[in-house]
Amino acid sequence: MVVVPDLTRAPDRATGSLVRVRGQLARFMPLLLLTALLVLLSLRNPDLLTRNSLLTIADSAAPLIVLATGATIVILCGGIDLSIGALASFASVLTALWIPTMSAGVVVPVILISALAGLLQGWVHVAARVPSFVVTLGGLSLWSGLALTISGAGTVPVYDFAALRWAFTRTWGLPSATLVALVLVVVLGALMRFTPFGRWVSSVGHAEPAARLAGLPVGGIKMLAFAISGACAGLAGVLLVARTFSGAPTLGDSLLLPAVAAVIVGGTAITGGHGGLGRTLVGALIIVLLRVGLSQIGIDTSYEPIIYGVLIIIAVSVTIDRSKVAVIK
Repeated sequence: MVVVPDLTRAPDRATGSLVRVRGQLARFMPLLLLTALLVLLSLRNPDLLTRNSLLTIADSAAPLIVLATGATIVILCGGIDLSIGALASFASVLTALWIPTMSAGVVVPVILISALAGLLQGWVHVAARVPSFVVTLGGLSLWSGLALTISGAGTVPVYDFAALRWAFTRTWGLPSATLVALVLVVVLGALMRFTPFGRWVSSVGHAEPAARLAGLPVGGIKMLAFAISGACAGLAGVLLVARTFSGAPTLGDSLLLPAVAAVIVGGTAITGGHGGLGRTLVGALIIVLLRVGLSQIGIDTSYEPIIYGVLIIIAVSVTIDRSKVAVIK
């Protein structure tokens, strides 16, 4: 009797092993990279691990953490929000213009308007069935144009420092902006973990057709994700004003690529469905440490986009769900 080996199972086992390995890489690689960066930078500059240095790094990371947190929820839905940097700039201009009349109360209307801007983009994406990439690319131009128009294409200074003191002081010895960012991550993280919304977002990002068949309000979930992303961009704009005491039509533009890099490097799949806000927090710290490291070793800041691009390509190759990509061109 001749026994014919079952060769059909070998590829399945190999594929399963590869998926598990990629999953473990996506889970632990960000923490390993963050640890490696801290060690390497501390070897070059031992003062980096002092309390003041670490607090300064955490303070500078706050706007990026806030911006990337909102973008994570959209990406988990399987979309992308390219307008967050421009919307943060628009929010910074509104903040600077309205502080003389609203003082500290300016935060609420700025965040609400930014959330409505995100909601509008989400509605166009859902109702008109336009890809989120196209909608938010148009939004990037729209919010940038509005910021330029209402600011007179210039910087709007802020003289009422007391109105934003809550965002540049220290609380319990920690930078208040960092605390704001961490509270946001914890609150949205709890929303994603302990309410149906988090499961719905992951379901839509993992398999949207199946989510529709299951009766989930896919359109509403996507619109809410974009609204949250817009609100986070508005808060990031306020934090930027508190750091620079001015609003400008390009103040947050440079944060778009680092924010997307923080999400992807943190281990959230660009194809949606897999990832989390805690990973984005680690990814944002990696991006900030990279910026610190580049300056310490004397590399010109113009090389930053190149490094972010390489990081995104490597991270996407590890985290992407290839079952959603029918044809790779």
